[in-house]
Amino acid sequence: MQIQRIAEIETLNRLVKNNPVVAILGPRQCGKTTLSHQFSAQWPVEATFFDLENPRDIQRLDEPLLALENVSGLIVIDEIQRTPDLFPVLRVLADRNKKARYLILGSASRDLIRQSSETLAGRISYLEIGGFSSRLVGVSKTEKLWIRGAFPRSFLAAKEAASYQWRQDFIATFLERDIPQLGINIPAKSLGRFWKMLAHYHGQVFNASEIGRSLGVSDHTAQRYLDLLSGTFMVRQLRPWYSNTKKRIVKRPKIYFRDSGILHALFALENKKDVLSHPKLGASWEGFALEESVKSAQLKEDEVFFWGVHSAAEIDLVFQKKGRLYGIEVKYAQAPNITQSMRSAIAELSLSHLWIIYPGKESYPLDRNVTVISLSDLNKISVD
Repeated sequence: MQIQRIAEIETLNRLVKNNPVVAILGPRQCGKTTLSHQFSAQWPVEATFFDLENPRDIQRLDEPLLALENVSGLIVIDEIQRTPDLFPVLRVLADRNKKARYLILGSASRDLIRQSSETLAGRISYLEIGGFSSRLVGVSKTEKLWIRGAFPRSFLAAKEAASYQWRQDFIATFLERDIPQLGINIPAKSLGRFWKMLAHYHGQVFNASEIGRSLGVSDHTAQRYLDLLSGTFMVRQLRPWYSNTKKRIVKRPKIYFRDSGILHALFALENKKDVLSHPKLGASWEGFALEESVKSAQLKEDEVFFWGVHSAAEIDLVFQKKGRLYGIEVKYAQAPNITQSMRSAIAELSLSHLWIIYPGKESYPLDRNVTVISLSDLNKISVD
């Protein structure tokens, strides 16, 4: 079963028309290859595919300039992070071969495949994707998406046990194969221990000193591990939003697992019953809702922040659009109210609007610039 990513295909149409090179970035197994095939099927010219995990394609690109310089149409290169030496070649080809467009797929962020942004400056545009979203799978399947996570194979598995097993296998493969393929020399057991410990920080401010002491590593090493998991799209680091205030602002990032299914697997929660009885139930749902709101509002990594002061006032997510600041708060409650913390944030940050996301079904205004919305109404997060 395939789910058509219509919105992403429309975005790709615009980007590919305007840029010689377009990169689709996202975690492994999130659907990048499927999306590239869906896109190429409606692109008006022939597509040529190269998979850098396929030994035959690796051999075909042994002399990349010779192999690609006479190829026209759409050229798709999958798992580009495995061969970063291709980036200088793509720069030459993008300038020389005007009859070709290059669509490259990578399982690491721009920071981890730095050559793309440096070598292809002015020639490349990026589209970051995750797994499925509630908008894509339908509101009726939102709970299933939360429990299993957004990775297509996990979500589409025939049974919960098969979904859970897929996620366990994904974690093992990520640690033992994917990280070494990025040229990063970190023992799988060390990063695995960090990853599991980090799960307990989901929705909290990251404390490098505390987690470093627990693992017997330095603050610097703990931060390096966190940056690695962020750069491979496993974890979202929400940076603090700085404002002019006399209050003491929280300056460390907040940590959210991007995929709720992976979070549940790290906690060994095999099914819905396990999740609903776990102490991290609320934090899990709040992280899921936050990630869904980021997807729905089409916010980029460097556009999302949180705001907090040491007096306990905070807002889960703040973002700026058209020169105005907006806020999103997530509450795992059936009837959320405006708290003193929210009022303080609205006044301190001069928020144009605050949306409170909750697990209920109805959406309604609480105040002139405060709205309670359900997950099914995330499309109502809009700015004028």
